[in-house]
Amino acid sequence: MSTARPSRRTVLQAGAGAVALTGLSWGAGALYAGTQQGARAAGEPSRPVRIGYLPITDASPLLVAHANGYYDDAAVPVADPILFRSWASLSEAFVAGRVDAIHMLMPMALYMRYGLGADVRITAWNHTNGSALTVRPDIAEVADLAGESVAIPAWWSIHNVVVQKMLRSTGLTPVMREAPSAGAGTVALLPMAPADMLPALNNGVIGGYVVADPFNAAAEARDVGHIHRFLGDVWRDHACCVTMMRGELLRHRPEAAAGFMDALVRAQAWARDNRPETAALLAGNYLPQPKPVILRALTYHAADHRDALHHPGWHGERLDFRPYPYPSFTEELVRAMQQTVVDAPAGFLDGLDPAAAHRELVDDTLVTRSIAKAGGLGVFGLTGTTRTEEIRP
Repeated sequence: MSTARPSRRTVLQAGAGAVALTGLSWGAGALYAGTQQGARAAGEPSRPVRIGYLPITDASPLLVAHANGYYDDAAVPVADPILFRSWASLSEAFVAGRVDAIHMLMPMALYMRYGLGADVRITAWNHTNGSALTVRPDIAEVADLAGESVAIPAWWSIHNVVVQKMLRSTGLTPVMREAPSAGAGTVALLPMAPADMLPALNNGVIGGYVVADPFNAAAEARDVGHIHRFLGDVWRDHACCVTMMRGELLRHRPEAAAGFMDALVRAQAWARDNRPETAALLAGNYLPQPKPVILRALTYHAADHRDALHHPGWHGERLDFRPYPYPSFTEELVRAMQQTVVDAPAGFLDGLDPAAAHRELVDDTLVTRSIAKAGGLGVFGLTGTTRTEEIRP
């Protein structure tokens, strides 16, 4: 592995190049080009529902439902899922109406609704946990990241929110668009497409990355880096990605939307109990990573990652599928986003009421019905529809 340290020019160029990737350059005209056409198409009863996804294990429920024929069983016509390479391209396609249902970073979902005024709704949690901070082999503690760069998948991501909590708890300061300084205790955050993170770590451009699997598992499998901390061990059972539908689909095709949710919840129940089979379905068909890496990401053993788990009883290493969207999480996430530094439009957070954000953005009607049809909350290891958020950086 190359041990060359990134130069100031390298870091600044990486930060500048990430601007377009993460949405700072999104314009209303670009985003809404084709929106009216997409809205009309969403209301056509015979048109298949179009799914968009990133090639990560977070997308498992959407893809398992397709592979196992659950959409067909629910009498919902669904086109073959469309793979996107970045969160920016996926969200742009969704807002413009080129796809109807997606898994999306929940902070970005809030931005899409309140920053862009997009007609979108969160209809369920897509999964919980499933992400980690992976670092170079020579980095042993978070404090060792002083003077380093850390890649994040997007400014508006749970990954950025949580890693900033981790950095600050260690006395480090996250910075943007400037070279990090070990003496000053700063860490540069660089938005980067997940697929580019492992090569950047291997080449020494970054000291670590925080992202969804299977990229953390891949770094360990290739001996390029090691998992320093699972994010589920920092924020217990947090929602990383949520399931989102366009408003037109919910309003004009309610039966299709309800059937889609039935299939998704059924897939979540199946995936959490059939992890090797889930890895086999995803490998080669939907995700480019090899089956052993995907399987590793779906079946982490706590005993193999004791140093990455400060609260082993939380099982933060476990990617899980728990569809109910807890209001307490939305509310705490809004408060956390208001304290997170980003190089992106953030004015939409000014004065945003956390409880109102949940009421306006999240619609749990369909998922509540689908959970009941699947056998109830207990099927997903849940005991109720309220909880207390636990965050310990």
